[in-house]
Amino acid sequence: MNLAQLTGQLTATGLDGLAFPSYLLGSFRRKSITFSNGLTDETTVVYWFQSRSFSIDLRLSDGAQTPVSTRQGWIGDTLWDDREELLSWHIVQSYQPHNQWPEPAKLYPVGNSVLEFAPSGAYVEDWRQQSASGPLIGLRLKAVRNERTGALLPMDGGLIVAGAHTAYAQSRLPDVEQRLRGASGLEAAVAHGLASTAEVESYEVSLALDGAIIRHSTCSARYGETLHLDDYDLLSDGTIIQSGALAGEPCTFLYTLDVFVREFAFTCRSHCGPAAEQWLHEERTHLMHNAALVR
Repeated sequence: MNLAQLTGQLTATGLDGLAFPSYLLGSFRRKSITFSNGLTDETTVVYWFQSRSFSIDLRLSDGAQTPVSTRQGWIGDTLWDDREELLSWHIVQSYQPHNQWPEPAKLYPVGNSVLEFAPSGAYVEDWRQQSASGPLIGLRLKAVRNERTGALLPMDGGLIVAGAHTAYAQSRLPDVEQRLRGASGLEAAVAHGLASTAEVESYEVSLALDGAIIRHSTCSARYGETLHLDDYDLLSDGTIIQSGALAGEPCTFLYTLDVFVREFAFTCRSHCGPAAEQWLHEERTHLMHNAALVR
């Protein structure tokens, strides 16, 4: 069955007990990052998808032309410090061999924007919510079974659907990840024979925006392809499986359900008090003259 048919068999999870503010759920495009040295980047392709307990992130400095060795993408467990109101991520495996963004995030919602401040003062990022309404689905990949050998491969990955937008992440094969662990960088790893370029690129983070066609990816060959959102089945214990292939081998992908809300209203507005609302209304001729929705 396809994903739409699968959701017809799933029981909604709801969002009771969500660890962090609900305005962080969804799909976000980074509009800009401003550094403490005064420089601002408004060009790098950066997206962040947030499910109930995990995040998927993609960063491409030159879009599809980004060199294989400098692409960034990961999936990580989302951690929320309620006392300090800080968001952080536990990343076991990522495209790069080390965590390039170790600081937690201090986050403030303003309209359809979430402003992320590094506690150190190193930067501030302006994230724009891309989703308006629709399903919120999170499937977390736990393992892949090779159907030819029967081997169960521990792999990380997942799928997040936020309205019309979808993100998919899948780690490299365990033996490739092991060879790359501790490498000083991916270019050096290839140069020293730790992995081939194809093996480096096999860590996939792919995004389909407004449909199922992949618009951005860590994998060059995936551009313009359709995300594989078919061949699912739901087992009696709640495990979601999907038939597919990995490195040319027939495989079954095993997922757990992280979240499923059939129709979710993603946060695109923030609260302000009555006095501020009155000011906005009274001064709208000037304030809203050139204002437009920016995503």
